Amino acid sequence: MSTDYTILLIEDDREISSTLSGVIKSAGYNIIVAPNGLEGQKLAQSENPDLVITDMMMPKMGGFPVLETLKSLPSPPKVIMITANEGGRHKAYAEMLGVDDYLRKPFAMDTFLDAIARVLAKDSGDDEKPAKGPVTRSRKKS
Repeated sequence: MSTDYTILLIEDDREISSTLSGVIKSAGYNIIVAPNGLEGQKLAQSENPDLVITDMMMPKMGGFPVLETLKSLPSPPKVIMITANEGGRHKAYAEMLGVDDYLRKPFAMDTFLDAIARVLAKDSGDDEKPAKGPVTRSRKKS
Protein backbone atom coordinates (compact mmCIF):
# COMPACT_ATOMS: atom_id res chain seq x y z
CA MET A 1 0.00 0.00 0.00
CA SER A 2 1.30 3.45 -0.85
CA THR A 3 -0.28 6.74 0.09
CA ASP A 4 0.42 10.41 -0.28
CA TYR A 5 -0.32 11.02 3.39
CA THR A 6 2.44 12.53 5.49
CA ILE A 7 2.54 11.75 9.20
CA LEU A 8 4.58 13.66 11.75
CA LEU A 9 5.54 11.51 14.75
CA ILE A 10 6.58 13.44 17.86
CA GLU A 11 8.07 11.00 20.38
CA ASP A 12 11.03 11.46 22.72
CA ASP A 13 11.68 7.76 23.47
CA ARG A 14 14.07 6.55 20.76
CA GLU A 15 12.95 2.92 20.86
CA ILE A 16 9.26 3.78 20.68
CA SER A 17 9.92 6.35 17.96
CA SER A 18 11.93 3.87 15.91
CA THR A 19 9.30 1.15 16.26
CA LEU A 20 6.34 3.40 15.45
CA SER A 21 8.05 5.14 12.54
CA GLY A 22 8.98 1.74 11.07
CA VAL A 23 5.38 0.55 11.36
CA ILE A 24 4.08 3.78 9.80
CA LYS A 25 6.58 3.60 6.94
CA SER A 26 5.92 -0.08 6.26
CA ALA A 27 2.20 0.73 6.03
CA GLY A 28 3.01 3.03 3.10
CA TYR A 29 2.81 6.45 4.74
CA ASN A 30 5.41 9.20 4.45
CA ILE A 31 6.94 9.79 7.88
CA ILE A 32 8.66 12.73 9.55
CA VAL A 33 10.02 12.26 13.07
CA ALA A 34 10.64 14.83 15.80
CA PRO A 35 12.37 13.95 19.09
CA ASN A 36 10.51 16.55 21.18
CA GLY A 37 7.59 18.96 21.14
CA LEU A 38 9.63 22.02 20.14
CA GLU A 39 11.03 20.31 17.05
CA GLY A 40 7.62 18.80 16.31
CA GLN A 41 5.96 22.20 16.51
CA LYS A 42 8.44 23.61 13.96
CA LEU A 43 8.01 20.64 11.60
CA ALA A 44 4.21 20.82 11.84
CA GLN A 45 4.35 24.46 10.73
CA SER A 46 6.87 23.92 7.91
CA GLU A 47 5.84 20.51 6.56
CA ASN A 48 2.02 20.72 6.72
CA PRO A 49 1.51 17.04 7.67
CA ASP A 50 -1.85 15.35 7.24
CA LEU A 51 -1.61 13.74 10.67
CA VAL A 52 0.42 14.43 13.80
CA ILE A 53 0.97 11.64 16.30
CA THR A 54 2.32 13.13 19.51
CA ASP A 55 3.32 11.78 22.87
CA MET A 56 1.90 13.62 25.87
CA MET A 57 4.88 13.72 28.22
CA MET A 58 8.13 14.95 26.63
CA PRO A 59 11.04 17.16 27.61
CA LYS A 60 11.32 20.71 26.22
CA MET A 61 7.64 20.83 25.25
CA GLY A 62 4.90 18.33 26.03
CA GLY A 63 1.99 17.25 23.89
CA PHE A 64 -0.55 19.75 25.23
CA PRO A 65 1.36 22.89 24.11
CA VAL A 66 1.91 21.13 20.76
CA LEU A 67 -1.86 20.60 20.46
CA GLU A 68 -2.50 24.27 21.24
CA THR A 69 -0.10 25.29 18.46
CA LEU A 70 -1.60 22.84 15.96
CA LYS A 71 -5.10 24.11 16.71
CA SER A 72 -3.99 27.64 15.79
CA LEU A 73 -2.60 26.69 12.35
CA PRO A 74 -4.53 27.83 9.24
CA SER A 75 -4.89 24.16 8.17
CA PRO A 76 -4.74 22.15 11.39
CA PRO A 77 -3.70 18.53 10.85
CA LYS A 78 -5.55 15.63 12.38
CA VAL A 79 -3.99 14.49 15.67
CA ILE A 80 -3.56 11.26 17.58
CA MET A 81 -2.17 11.58 21.10
CA ILE A 82 -0.31 8.63 22.58
CA THR A 83 0.50 8.32 26.27
CA ALA A 84 1.24 5.96 29.11
CA ASN A 85 -0.75 8.26 31.39
CA GLU A 86 -3.89 6.68 32.83
CA GLY A 87 -5.60 9.92 33.88
CA GLY A 88 -9.07 10.60 32.54
CA ARG A 89 -8.59 14.36 32.99
CA HIS A 90 -5.70 14.29 30.53
CA LYS A 91 -7.82 12.52 27.92
CA ALA A 92 -10.66 15.03 28.43
CA TYR A 93 -8.25 17.95 28.05
CA ALA A 94 -6.72 16.42 24.92
CA GLU A 95 -10.20 15.99 23.43
CA MET A 96 -11.03 19.59 24.32
CA LEU A 97 -7.91 20.63 22.38
CA GLY A 98 -9.17 18.71 19.36
CA VAL A 99 -7.39 15.35 19.22
CA ASP A 100 -8.99 12.93 16.81
CA ASP A 101 -7.91 9.87 18.77
CA TYR A 102 -6.17 9.07 22.04
CA LEU A 103 -4.21 5.84 22.54
CA ARG A 104 -2.84 4.58 25.83
CA LYS A 105 0.53 2.82 25.71
CA PRO A 106 1.16 0.00 25.33
CA PHE A 107 -1.08 -0.65 22.35
CA ALA A 108 -1.07 -3.30 19.62
CA MET A 109 0.35 -2.19 16.28
CA ASP A 110 -2.91 -3.26 14.57
CA THR A 111 -4.78 -0.89 16.90
CA PHE A 112 -2.27 1.86 16.07
CA LEU A 113 -2.60 1.38 12.29
CA ASP A 114 -6.40 1.15 12.54
CA ALA A 115 -6.45 4.47 14.43
CA ILE A 116 -4.28 6.11 11.75
CA ALA A 117 -6.50 4.83 8.91
CA ARG A 118 -9.69 5.83 10.73
CA VAL A 119 -8.47 9.34 11.56
CA LEU A 120 -7.17 9.97 8.04
CA ALA A 121 -10.50 8.76 6.59
CA LYS A 122 -12.50 11.14 8.84
CA ASP A 123 -14.07 14.11 7.10
CA SER A 124 -12.48 13.15 3.79
CA GLY A 125 -15.78 13.46 1.93
CA ASP A 126 -14.55 11.01 -0.68
CA ASP A 127 -11.74 8.55 -1.29
CA GLU A 128 -9.50 11.05 -3.06
CA LYS A 129 -6.59 12.62 -1.21
CA PRO A 130 -6.48 16.40 -1.65
CA ALA A 131 -3.44 17.76 -3.44
CA LYS A 132 -0.49 18.71 -1.23
CA GLY A 133 0.63 22.27 -1.02
CA PRO A 134 -0.76 25.48 0.37
CA VAL A 135 -4.34 24.22 0.36
CA THR A 136 -6.70 24.59 3.25
CA ARG A 137 -8.22 21.44 4.65
CA SER A 138 -11.83 22.05 5.50
CA ARG A 139 -13.41 20.33 8.45
CA LYS A 140 -17.05 19.39 8.28
CA LYS A 141 -19.17 20.71 11.10
CA SER A 142 -21.42 18.18 12.75
